[in-house]
Amino acid sequence: MITLTHYLILSALLLAIGLIGVITRRNILMILLSIELMFNAANLSFVAFSRSWANATGQIMVFFIITVAAAEVTVGLAIAILLARKLHTLNADEIHSLKW
Repeated sequence: MITLTHYLILSALLLAIGLIGVITRRNILMILLSIELMFNAANLSFVAFSRSWANATGQIMVFFIITVAAAEVTVGLAIAILLARKLHTLNADEIHSLKW
């Protein structure tokens, strides 16, 4: 039987993978993908606790997190497209400032 502990371990694993991705990757798109992975780790924890405590509050919170994540992706991809057009790179190390 799958318990709350199993879900929390999976959530912690997803969070760790996302954090390692943000720290080690230099491609802006991979960094955005890693941030999304961390958002999903938080969502999994909210849903697991919500189901464990028989309370819908955590599931409602997930909808707000998904909305914030969608807005973050929209703005992040717009910035990535502008950087790719202007600087011809998506490497975070090569982008020193936003002044052109």
